[in-house]
Amino acid sequence: MPNLTQLRLATREIFNETLRAVDAGAAVRHAVQFEDSRLSVCDEVIELSAQQSVYAIAIGKAGFAMAAALEEILGERLTAGVRSSNAPGYGTARGSERVEAAQVANLRYKIFQGGHPEPNDQSLAAAQACFDLLERADDELALVIFLISGGGSAMIEWPISDDITLADLRVANKALVNCGASIGEINAVRRAFSAVKGGRLAVRAPRCDQATLIVSDVPAGEERIVASGPSIAPATDAPDARDVIGKYDLRAHLPETVIRTIDTAPTAPRPIDPTSLRKHFVLLDNQSALTAAAEAARRHGFAVEIAAEISTQPIDDGCLALLERTSQLRERARGTESNTNAVCLISGGEFACPARGTGIGGRNLETALRLAMSSNCEQFVALCAGTDGIDGNSPAAGAMVDNTTIERARAIGLDPQDFLKRSDAYSFFVALGDVVATGPTGTNVRDIRILLATV
Repeated sequence: MPNLTQLRLATREIFNETLRAVDAGAAVRHAVQFEDSRLSVCDEVIELSAQQSVYAIAIGKAGFAMAAALEEILGERLTAGVRSSNAPGYGTARGSERVEAAQVANLRYKIFQGGHPEPNDQSLAAAQACFDLLERADDELALVIFLISGGGSAMIEWPISDDITLADLRVANKALVNCGASIGEINAVRRAFSAVKGGRLAVRAPRCDQATLIVSDVPAGEERIVASGPSIAPATDAPDARDVIGKYDLRAHLPETVIRTIDTAPTAPRPIDPTSLRKHFVLLDNQSALTAAAEAARRHGFAVEIAAEISTQPIDDGCLALLERTSQLRERARGTESNTNAVCLISGGEFACPARGTGIGGRNLETALRLAMSSNCEQFVALCAGTDGIDGNSPAAGAMVDNTTIERARAIGLDPQDFLKRSDAYSFFVALGDVVATGPTGTNVRDIRILLATV
């Protein structure tokens, strides 16, 4: 039977293997092939004319890795591009050949370090650069490739009304992120006061063929809302912004300019020429991470289950469901003739976790703390982390806990409940040395939760 140290090491290895499996640059290189004038994107073949220009716009936390990979594939055939991401890092693939390719890509892209979780002046500058590029592309009847990933909602922005300032945008985004709404609801409101979201960016090049490659940080089937969908129109059944504002009592928390703009119901984007190519492709999503984690856990010899239904619940309900499913998995393992000595439960998505205090943390850090406080398993380990490497307002991806966490905390005078009330789980885990820190990973496919327990 594995001891606690072995369980902790295995848990971290499973997480590391998962991150390698959702490398955004590798996903682009797998999906896109280019030979002569023939560009293949997944199952779509695009025949380029000899002089046709190709432009790229990369937005989001995976923007750097995706942009570098596309430049590597297209080489000199890539005319120019714009990239706005939150860090200049090289993502999860750090070999010297990737660094070299990334440096070459920097010559073809105008690069911006957009804000996150709130837009900054670089977010506005990136939008203006995209407007200029798309005007040029439309004049040339070029092909435009959008590389879209989570976090892009803040990393490129332009208000639909001149009355809305950058300060207003920042206040609005902070209020939305912290209100407890789902990502679909948040993005419905964001779209209503943005000149780039909900397909409004793409309509600036109505005569261009367009392909959108997506690394998704939203639920399956909702890829239109990744980065608030700058190149894709929202679904017809998308939430209404005013309904979301009422549901979460946001009128008192959003700037007056934003409320006024939403109440006056800005017009929808103008239609795009139906004869031009409009395709979008999901390259990676949360299921990609769950599948990779499960395969890694099986290689370690664990009995594995994916709890796909434990995904977007309120955080307290989600934590209780995780512990209950882990207990059920242990019982089933005991009742079989399997030689396994431990089980592994995998889940993903994003729990709803409104901030209650002014501490440092995020939903993954809080999930880990709640699991440690509520578990009665004799020997267990749980790792909860964001695949983007950043959890909430902390510099960590998440944390790892085990059946000794609470005892160790109390031995040095830490009150877990106090940290929970202050939304300060990061400080709690820093004191214990149990923070999971990766730095920005260059990908973003929602959260991953890995629970191991001995049988």
